[in-house]
Amino acid sequence: MSRAEAAGDMAAIRGKLAGRYDPEVEVEVISWFKKLLNEDLHPGMREVEKQLRNGQLLIKLAKEVQKGTAKCPEKARKMTLKANNLSAPFKQMENIQVFLNFCEQYGVPKTGLFQTVDLFEGRNMAQVLSCIQQLGSEAQRNSFNGPTIGPKPTEKNIRDFSEEQLRAGQNIIGLQAGTNKFASQTGMSIGGVRHVADIRADDMLRAGQGSVIGLQAGSNKGASQTGMSMGAVRHVSDIRADDMTKEGQSVIGLQAGSNKGASQAGMSMGSVRHVSDIRADDMTKEGQSLIGFQSGYNKGASQAGMSMGSVRHVADIRADNMSKEGSAVLGLQMGSNKGATQAGMAMGTTRHVADIRADDLSRAGSAAINLQYGSTAGATQTGMSMGGRRDITQQ
Repeated sequence: MSRAEAAGDMAAIRGKLAGRYDPEVEVEVISWFKKLLNEDLHPGMREVEKQLRNGQLLIKLAKEVQKGTAKCPEKARKMTLKANNLSAPFKQMENIQVFLNFCEQYGVPKTGLFQTVDLFEGRNMAQVLSCIQQLGSEAQRNSFNGPTIGPKPTEKNIRDFSEEQLRAGQNIIGLQAGTNKFASQTGMSIGGVRHVADIRADDMLRAGQGSVIGLQAGSNKGASQTGMSMGAVRHVSDIRADDMTKEGQSVIGLQAGSNKGASQAGMSMGSVRHVSDIRADDMTKEGQSLIGFQSGYNKGASQAGMSMGSVRHVADIRADNMSKEGSAVLGLQMGSNKGATQAGMAMGTTRHVADIRADDLSRAGSAAINLQYGSTAGATQTGMSMGGRRDITQQ
């Protein structure tokens, strides 16, 4: 050998290629050489390698195939096949290359050829026998008049279908989608709408109303609902609302907006809002005869005999003596007593009725009795004098 023996991974690869060597293919190739060339090749991978290594028998085989093929391809027919009998390694490798060129021009695909070293160095004898076998298959295709080997070559089988045949195949469901034998789609509509009402939802059973919780709501294994009532009212007082911490008094929550970039300078927290802050304009002339729904409903009511805008005297308001507890307290409606002094004031003094101003009753209001005294329906004023003097006596 002209090269060092393979080692390591190369030895492993060579072992795998040697494992592809098929003795049956070897017998078929040996028999073809015997029939065409009358040459006896000794069986065995290394024996076949030694006998074919110089390439001379391969060129003889190519010449026989070229001569016996009536429909030989043009390029293969024009090739000059002459073996070199010198023992020089490069001359022997030239013989192998000439055989490979003939196989390619004869019709053997490039994937079926072998490399020169596969035979000369015995690297891949399985591919060498496969190439010779494919040459026998191409000989069958090209009508070789002698014995051949190898599998029968494949031929084109072009089918022409008419438009009617192609249209008929559109109604066939392939077996990849299953089989529709014995099946019927009567009454079925393709792509029909499915309504939510198609889903049956019956009433809950009595047995499952209180003791069963569906797995969608979790699992109640190991849990107890003793003392719980289904559907009970939840009061607002159940929610714990602690006093605001001192740190949180100056913070405005995001639910009320954002206080970024805002300033609360000059604002006091929890200041008193006075009633006077609410604007109350005078009643318009159009609204004087209307009673709002806050005062009730005046449909079907009559105001006959009532005078609008009569004078209301201070005496109508009851003013009892101030209690001892409230005598020192000024309500916020009267303002604030912060910073004020009550020096010189007497607490709990008597308030005389004479302090209240009582003018003469106007003529317009003399016939009207306020609703605070009751109703004038069914009453009579016989024997009463209008505009009489009312004396105020000291108690």
